[in-house]
Order: sequence, then C-alpha cells, then structure tokens
Amino acid sequence: METVSTNQSFGGVQGVYRHASSATGTDMMFSVFVPPHEEGATLPVVWYLSGLTCTHANVTEKGEYRRLCSKLGLIFVAPDTSPRGEGVADDPDGAYDFGLGAGFYVDATQEPYSPHYRMWSYVTQELPDIVADHFPVDRDRQSIMGHSMGGHGALTIGLAYPDRFKAISAFAPIVAPSQVPWGQKALDGYLGDDRAAWRKHDAVAMIEDGARCGALLVDQGSADNFLDDQLKPHLLAAACEAAGINLTLHLQPGYDHSYYFISTFMADHLRWHAERL
Repeated sequence: METVSTNQSFGGVQGVYRHASSATGTDMMFSVFVPPHEEGATLPVVWYLSGLTCTHANVTEKGEYRRLCSKLGLIFVAPDTSPRGEGVADDPDGAYDFGLGAGFYVDATQEPYSPHYRMWSYVTQELPDIVADHFPVDRDRQSIMGHSMGGHGALTIGLAYPDRFKAISAFAPIVAPSQVPWGQKALDGYLGDDRAAWRKHDAVAMIEDGARCGALLVDQGSADNFLDDQLKPHLLAAACEAAGINLTLHLQPGYDHSYYFISTFMADHLRWHAERL
C-alpha cells in the first residue's frame, strides 16, 4: 500500500492511499480519516460509497465529516467507485452512467467488464482486509453509508451483510435499480439479462425476497432533479413497511442531489451511526 498524501485535520489524520487490487486487477485509490485516539485503541469504522462519476476525492474534499468523526471517534473510509487504468473497459459511447466512475458495486459477469469491474468483491472483501491490516479498526463495529449509486451500494451491501454492518444509511439512494434507467443500463451491462441476478443487487427486491436489517436512515432532497425518474424512495418505503423494517425517510425541502445537500446532513448520519456502533 502506497501513501499518496496525509494531512492533519481536527487532531486526526486524513490519508489517501493506493494499492494493487487483486479483485479488480488494477491500482485502486481510497481515503481514510483516522480520528485522534489513544495508542493501542481500536475504533469503529464508517464506510462511505460514492455516486456516479465520483472518486474517493468527492466526499473527502466536500463531505465535511472530519470534525464530527474526530469528536465521535469514527474512522471514515471512502473507496473509489470503479476500476480505472489502461485496458479497463468504459461505456462505448462515453456516457457518465456506465463504465468508469460507475461500477455500481457489483461483480460484472459480462465481457468486456468482467475482468476488472468487481466492485462488490473489492468493497466487501479485499478493501476491508487491507484497511484492518493498516489502521486501528474494530471489525466488530462497522457501518455503511453512501450517496446515489453509492446509496444503492450501501443498502444492498448492508442488507447482504446485516451481521457485519450495525447501521445503514443513504443520501438520495437508487433504491430499486431494476426499475429505473440508471440501474437497468448498469445491471444489464454488467450482469446480462438474468433478472434473478439483478434482484441480488436491488435493495427493494432484496427486501421483497427476505433480506432484513435493524433500521435504515435515508435523506432525500425534494428538489433533486433525479427524484422521480431514478431514485423513487417511495418504493423503498413501501418495501420496508411490508417487511416491518424501521425506515426513517426524510424528504428535505429544497435540497438537490449535490454535496451541498450531503454535507448539510452528514452530521445527522454520523451521529446516527455512532449511536449504533
């Protein structure tokens, strides 16, 4: 693991790191904030998954999480959203919603994406081991959150590993990718036309098929221009109600899809996670 940069912030250390990934077959970058702590202590960790077009840098630079993570004693980890580099396939038309920056947190089974687009394995298996080996992480106290495509990732991974992640939250998540254009394009491109495989990466479908978790927190801006055609939080609300899952869904008046929205409510989510960690 190569240290790209470190900076002191609020008494802790914000680092950016690079490593050769066995899951993706590429170099991958990620960021980790470690709050101030006593020597030898292990700390709870919050995983943050980013959205379409993003890298680790978006939340690292604009998420405004460090002050509260220092106060609450939370490690904050932000992976990239897709493999990158020479030989990594991209959207054939260069669109933003597929390929580079749009890994959708699945392990692709379709060529030419299957050799590198293995973000599910990377985020759930490889990177947690690397982070635990190099940082003072308490692996029994982990939670997960994300934005948009990353909200989809947080929901699906959290539902798939309910014993690992003590809390799950999301900002403007894609809750039912099988039912919206972003998700249909990604799932078809990465997984092919097997709709059964799609359901394993669709939070609403997973809940319908029996996946459960303790509670969910979702914030959604009412002025989000993707709200009606891509995000559809009412589908998650209906699925949670039918399954008896405790969902707290806040529709925040006037807020859009940007990091102005995310940074405004980041502290609420971190406190919610800390209470459960």
